[in-house]
Amino acid sequence: MYMKISDVRIRLIDQEAGKLKAVASLVIDDCFAVHDIKVVSSENGLFISMPSRKTPDGDYKDIVHPINTQTRELFKEAVLEAYEKAVAEQPV
Repeated sequence: MYMKISDVRIRLIDQEAGKLKAVASLVIDDCFAVHDIKVVSSENGLFISMPSRKTPDGDYKDIVHPINTQTRELFKEAVLEAYEKAVAEQPV
């Protein structure tokens, strides 16, 4: 893999608010930022949802997204690791 995730920032969402657990931003190679990556809880565990917008027909379409499995896994691992760390550091 040629790129490096330089930074991940997590903004935790009220845990009682539903399936959305956090919103993340990540920086690639200290030169490109992706904002509004959602950390979502499902029956199968946590997953990330890339930034999207609603189309006129009511569907949602990703604005930015990885184009291969290896990059998607890199994003997912980096964001979920930062999320778990943020949850662990949260005051009780």
